[in-house]
Parts: sequence; structure tokens; C-alpha cells
Amino acid sequence: SRAGLLLQEKKKSLLCTCFRTIFHLPPLKDTQGPEAFLYSKTLEAMDSMLQTLICSAGTLGIHELQNILQLLLPYTSSEVAQVQERAMARIARLADFITTYSLPQGCPCFAQNKILRHQCSQMHQFVMLGRLVGHLILCCTCNDKGTRRQAAEALHHLHTFVLQQRSKWPWLDDTEQLQLQEGWQARKTGQLSRNRRANKMFLMFVKYLQPSDKADIILMAIESLRATSAYSVSVAAHMIDILVVDSAFQPGKVLSIVCAIYRTLPSIEANVALKSLDRALLVMTGKHPSDMVASLLHCSPTCTCVAVTMWKAMVSKAWAADKVLEELLRTLMSQSLRKTSTSTKDSPRVLSLAASMTISEILQQPTCLWKVKAIFPQLFVALLFQVAFISELSLQELRTFWGGHQKSQRTPIRSAVQSMRMLLCSTGLERQALAIEAQGGWDALLSAQTHLMGVRVVAREMMETPRSLRSTIFCHLAELLGVEDPTWEMVAMVFFVEMLGCTDLTEELDHALAIFPIYLQSNCLGMPSLVLRAILSLTERPDTARKTLVLLPHVMGQLQGADRDASAAALPVLRNMLWLLEGRMPSLTALALADKLWPLFGDESDTVRELSIRLFQDVMGLVQGAEKKKMKKQAYNSLLPLLFHLHDQNESVAKAAQEALCSSAQFLKWRQLEQLAKTAQAWRIGECLLARKRSRAKDYLCQSQHYLQSPQEPLRLEAVRFI
Repeated sequence: SRAGLLLQEKKKSLLCTCFRTIFHLPPLKDTQGPEAFLYSKTLEAMDSMLQTLICSAGTLGIHELQNILQLLLPYTSSEVAQVQERAMARIARLADFITTYSLPQGCPCFAQNKILRHQCSQMHQFVMLGRLVGHLILCCTCNDKGTRRQAAEALHHLHTFVLQQRSKWPWLDDTEQLQLQEGWQARKTGQLSRNRRANKMFLMFVKYLQPSDKADIILMAIESLRATSAYSVSVAAHMIDILVVDSAFQPGKVLSIVCAIYRTLPSIEANVALKSLDRALLVMTGKHPSDMVASLLHCSPTCTCVAVTMWKAMVSKAWAADKVLEELLRTLMSQSLRKTSTSTKDSPRVLSLAASMTISEILQQPTCLWKVKAIFPQLFVALLFQVAFISELSLQELRTFWGGHQKSQRTPIRSAVQSMRMLLCSTGLERQALAIEAQGGWDALLSAQTHLMGVRVVAREMMETPRSLRSTIFCHLAELLGVEDPTWEMVAMVFFVEMLGCTDLTEELDHALAIFPIYLQSNCLGMPSLVLRAILSLTERPDTARKTLVLLPHVMGQLQGADRDASAAALPVLRNMLWLLEGRMPSLTALALADKLWPLFGDESDTVRELSIRLFQDVMGLVQGAEKKKMKKQAYNSLLPLLFHLHDQNESVAKAAQEALCSSAQFLKWRQLEQLAKTAQAWRIGECLLARKRSRAKDYLCQSQHYLQSPQEPLRLEAVRFI
């Protein structure tokens, strides 16, 4: 309850006052006098009070014990030796007390070296065992003899308590009591040095520690590696070496350990400590590669010199380098970039940005070379996509990325480009890297306005690589494009389309033909027209032209969309495809196409108007047999729009309209109209249309009303005259 919490806080405050007052009393000059006797009684009273607090807590005795220990531990790190010893003596007395007092409902699961499948409240667990053991072991190496003696005594009693808890599990063989006695017998006889004794005592506890306890000790040991540490650096390093070998940490603990190393590393001078951390980073990378990579990116998104040192340790072996590169690649290509909050350093977008800053350092390590070559296509494409990632980053994301770090000369986008160059050079493609630079490709990638031009330059140069590598890159792009992602799909498609210029297309063409229908329906600005231009180039190549006919229905569908650029790009594609058809297909397709073309005559785009008119003229010449009768209706529908466009402000459109009007008249075998069209006698053509078929007057009126809204004044005037 709230009242209970307030009472607990008040109790802690009173205990702190009590500890601070008694522990900081000046040292006694006469250890045999009345003052010493009184002080001894005071400490005994304090011990009795602490024991009473634990007993009065009832079923929460183990929880109360830990509250008291947490208050005592800071005093054991005091700079004043007598404060250290007095606080450590209280811990030793409490450890002795719990070996004789049975803590009610205290769960013995903490004494097992693995997590057991049972339910127990955290209030009944000894959750600070790891921190307590680690601290006591380190205190056994401090300079004050009294503190060392009390710490060893506390460990002796604590070990006894652990064994007592283990005995509550009947299936455990507790023959370790002999080891307990032998270990402390060696301590008493002084046969071992201070550090060796501490190491031996530590090993006696390791087998009982759970992963969370081990992580707590590692964090404590890392802090003790500093040059200013009051404890033995070699013992702290030994503790780290032992604990990381056989531990399975939770992701949160991995992050804590990595951040502790990153924070402490600049303050470490001892070679034994540096080597220990290198080993720890390597071992943890093997066991937790994903968490390790994400944690270090989180700690240092800008890849500082401290982070570089840690990355080098993590990739110091080839097998570890493989795992790190795989994780960096996954981070670069995270599929959740567009779906996740971007307000924290854990954002996939920010981590992806950090990975692009880091990869250039990783590429310089010799252990990474083999793996880099193995994943070159994926890594190359991922770095290329960083251009799109970074150009879309918001100001908030950039602030989050930089955090408190001073901006370096290398911006994130420059880092991505530099990594691409290094990747090419490290895999024997220096010539391509230089050619891209000569064409301004690298510089173009740096600007959001020109980065697609840079992508084209890079793609053209990559076409000069060996076919096996080129094919792998192409297939990887096709695989990525199989899942639409607006973050990078334009960059991917530009590169993909550019590589279609290769002369030795086989399975690559099949991939393209499967992907293009998806992106013809894309809402991404410029995507349909980009795909259509690629299809156009394929229709103009003898080796690929006929295979593109499978896309004919999809290309025809572009004529009815709102994207004028796509319509303009589709028209020349359709013109080429019509001439590739065989049998009755040209006639049938021409008929279906005609109905979609004449509505485009009034389009706002000059290009669309001209191309649609000329293509309509072509389709009339392709219709044969039974389709000719149906085509007459489309020819009649085209007459009035073509008449109006004789006055089009664009001369090319006006000329195309005149030629198409002549062709329509020929198709309808209307000689008078043909003669008038050849001489462009517009006012007489209108009379001719009404004279030939007055039944179409209503249809003509509807078409004329549409042109009353034309942006061109001459067309509006002609519509008014005709009405």
C-alpha cells in the first residue's frame, strides 16, 4: 500500500542516518578502554536491531535482508578504511545470522545455477546474490586488511547459506561441504596470495549463480577495471573471463554490459583488463550476435574511436566477423523502417543509420574479407539503399542520431557513400569505383535532388562486372522488389531497370516480366513511367521484344489512369507491341485499343495528344475482317475531336490530327471528307459531318460540350461554332 511504502522509505532513511553516524565515528585511540567497550556494545546493538528487523518482517524476511544489504554496500566502498571495515562487519554478522535463522518462505531457487520452472514471488527471491557476491569478492582484494578479513568471513557464511538452501532440493547431491571446508581452511592458513584466494572463493560461488546474477557481477567487475579502482584489476578481469564463457544473458543485460564497457574503456590502462574485455566482447558476440550489434550501435551511433576498438574485438575472429556482418546487413535492410517510432535511439531507422556509419570501419578488418565477398550483392544493395533512407530522415531522427555527440566531418550520407567505395575496392572492383567517381556518381548520390542520377551511374558501371556477380545483384534486387516498400523501391527499380541494358539477359528478363505488373500499379510518383520506359527499351531489342507481349494488358491499363506521364510512356510501348503481334491478335488488339485512345485526344499533355492520335491512325490500319465493322464506330467517334484539333496550338498535334482525319475518312470510305481533311477546310468539314449522318448530332453535341472546358481558347471557339 501507499502507507506501507512511505513507512518503508522512512525506515530506510533512519537506517542510513544510523549507519552514517556510527560508521563515521573517529577511530578509538584506546582499544581496551571504556569508549571501546561502549562502541563495541553499540555495534552489537546495531547487529541485534538489524536481525530483529529481518525477523519482524515475517514472510518478507528475505526482502528486508536485501533492503538492509543495499544500504550497507555503499559504505563498504568508502575512502575511509574504518568505515569500510565497520560496514563489512555488519554484512558478515548478517550473513552469519541467516545461516542459523530460517527465513520464512524464502525461495531456495536462487541457489540453483539455472532458472527453474516454478512460480515464486520476487519478494521471496534473493535477487541481489550476484551483486553481493561480486562486491564481497572484490573487497577481498582491497588495501584494508580488516575489510578483507570481514569480506572473507561474510563470503564463508554466505556460502554456507547457499548450501543450506540447496539442501532443500532433495534431488541435489550436496557433497560440496568438504570443498567449503577445504577452501576456507586454505584461507585461514594463509597459503594463498590475496588475489588467488579471492579467485578461488569466487569459483566456489560460480556454480550457484543464475544468468542474471552473473550479469550483475560482470557489470560490477567492469567498473572495477578502471585505473583508479580500489580493487584488484586482475581479479575483476578473471571474474569477467569466467562468467562470460557459460552464460545466456537476456537482451537487456547484454545492452547493460556493452554500455558499461563502452563507458569504462577510456579509463582502463591495465593490459590484463583490456585483454579480458576483448575476450568478453568476442565470446558474447558468438552467443548473442544480434543483441551485441544492436547494443553497440545504440551506445555509439556515430561510431566513436571507443566503439571502433570494441568493433575490432568483436570481429577479431573470422567466425565472429561473419555473424557481425550478417547482423549489420540485417540492420541496414530492416523491413520495419517505415512502421516504427523514430523518436528513440532504438528506432530501426536510427540503428540503420548507425550501421551505415559503422560498416566502413568493419570493412577495414582482414577477418571480414571472406564474408564481405560472400555477401557482396546484399551488402552493396543495402548501402545503396541508405541514400534513400538518409534522404527521408526527419530532423527529429537526425537529432536523435547525433544525441550529445559532436558532429564529425563525415555526415551519415557521406559515410554510406564512403562505405560503398570501400566495399568495391576491398572486393577487387577498384576500376568500377574510379569510373563512378570520374562520372560524378559518388557526388550525385550525396544530394537528394541528384541521387537517382547517381544510382544510374553506379548501375551502369556495375554492368561491367563479371556476369555471375551481376546476375546475383540483379536477382537480389528482384527478390527485394517482390515486396513493395516505398522507402527504397524507387532506388531499387532505377538500378534494376538500368541493369536491364545488359545484352545477355536470360532468367533476369523473367524476373523483370514478373515484377513489372506490380509496379505499373504503384502509387509512387514516377514509378509507372519508369517501368514503361524500361519495357519500351525491351520492345526495341530483337532478343527480348516478343517476350514483353505478356505485359500488353497491363500497359493498356495505363491509358485509363490519372498519371499523364505514364500514359505518355505507354503509348510508344503499345505502338511497338502492336507490330510484334501475329495472326488475328493485331486486329483484335487494335479494336480494343481504339476505344481507349480517342478520349485521350483532348488530354492536357501535348505529348499524350500527339501520340494517342498517331497510334489511333495506326490501329485503323491493323483492323481486318469482322473487326472492321466494329471499328467503324470508333472511327466515327474520332472525327469531331480530330476536327477540333486541327486548330490545336501545338503544330505537331494539329498535323497529326489532320493526317489521322484523312485516315479515318479513308477507313470509312468517305471521299468528300478525305478531300476536305487534306485541305484542312475545317468549317466545311463540320457541315459535312452533319450532312452525312444527322442522327449523330446528339453524340456530336456531347463531344462538343467537353471541348468547351478545354484550356486552349481556339478549341473552345471551334466547339462553340460547331454547336
